[in-house]
Amino acid sequence: MVENLKVVSLFSGCGGADLGLLGGFTYLGKKYKKNPISIIHASDIDQKAVNTYNENFKDHAIVEDIHNLDFQGVDADIVLGGFPCQNFSTVNPTKVPGKKSNQLFWQMGKVVDDIRPKIIIAENVKGFFTLKESYYYNLAKKKFEDSGYNVSSFILNATNYGIPQKRERLIMIGIRDDLPVKTIEKPPYVIRDEEQWIPLKKVIKSLVPEDKKYYFSKKAIEGVKKAKKNMKRAVDQDMNRPCLTITSHLAKVSINSRDPVLLVNEKKEMYRRFTTREAARIQSFPENFVFAGSDGDAYRQIGNAVPPVLMWHVIRHVLTILKKCR
Repeated sequence: MVENLKVVSLFSGCGGADLGLLGGFTYLGKKYKKNPISIIHASDIDQKAVNTYNENFKDHAIVEDIHNLDFQGVDADIVLGGFPCQNFSTVNPTKVPGKKSNQLFWQMGKVVDDIRPKIIIAENVKGFFTLKESYYYNLAKKKFEDSGYNVSSFILNATNYGIPQKRERLIMIGIRDDLPVKTIEKPPYVIRDEEQWIPLKKVIKSLVPEDKKYYFSKKAIEGVKKAKKNMKRAVDQDMNRPCLTITSHLAKVSINSRDPVLLVNEKKEMYRRFTTREAARIQSFPENFVFAGSDGDAYRQIGNAVPPVLMWHVIRHVLTILKKCR
């Protein structure tokens, strides 16, 4: 399609986005082709996420704060960055988005200035686009534009790309303004019809878990019964539909919250949380992807990740654009 492209991956986490860029994996019986890409740098500030990354990729990531990285003289075609989203998430009541140290798109912009890649790919929660009437989104977009890029942005739902999860994410794609293509259209849907969305039952092999630790206690169930009727509680998932968005606090999922859970037996009032492998499948990680550390570490990494299949479709679309620039 195009010659081998070199990628700098920032805020790489456990490697969900990077796996999508590289391709060469199988998910739900479908093979996602290997892409002509080499990751020449990957880094994250989270040691545990980097441990997982390095369990799965031959090109090892490093643990480093983006403020300390120097890319002067580095040659790369793509800069990828899912800058931390907690301060822009609509479900985070403690977010402080106005603090400039929380706006790491400025640092991503500095890396872009140093490298001058052909393409920028930035990922964040939908809330980054909507918060304060797009104020923070516009700051990031202007920074990339001032660096010499034409920026196209899209809200993509994972369900439209063959993933059993209603997960909406902002994808910003910048193309260097000296290239012949000036705008990038939205990556085409794989599935448009809601009736054809991948259902949760495709990734849940059994409602009954092998380990009883995944069940919520009787005390937790009783707490749900006492909750006010207008409060959204015990959000059990329809196995014939995609799952609601899973988050980074899966290890601390409460049945007395908006977190998606599974109803195992209605009559016996038995509810449970997802296992780590189920959560990974919901996020479109292949079965052979290994998560280092404890279950809590794995849940956090999975919830923070970019679904690999979603990023695979994004990069395939970008590759067709770059082919026009040859």
